[in-house]
Amino acid sequence: MEQLPQIALIVTAVFVLMSIPMAIAVGVRRARTGILLLHGEDEGLLRLMRAHGNFIEYVPLALLALAGAEIAGTAPWLIAVCGGVLLLARLIHYFGLRASAESKGRAIGAALTTLTMMVLAFTILWQLGTAA
Repeated sequence: MEQLPQIALIVTAVFVLMSIPMAIAVGVRRARTGILLLHGEDEGLLRLMRAHGNFIEYVPLALLALAGAEIAGTAPWLIAVCGGVLLLARLIHYFGLRASAESKGRAIGAALTTLTMMVLAFTILWQLGTAA
């Protein structure tokens, strides 16, 4: 049996667990406001929706890159660091966006997410290039 990307799988499980309360927060806000579709004029609902939506937009590709880098043979310490930074970045972004659209946390989280994804992409290319 081939070696599974263990670190990436652990990080993936954590992210799956993180997404559940995000989705529940949107549902609770919808129940409280009676807004069943879109966000109405509720700014809080809009921020919750975008915080969860942004998470869903970026995390899957980042996790794929994390698993790809691990499968390609990247050092486990680098996979763990990237997984940890990604986790921190997404938490900072989520809570920053929930607080305010202009939050510094939102910008910091987005920047850290992008940086981590770039490191993982270049790491995959490096690993594949050196293996050839």
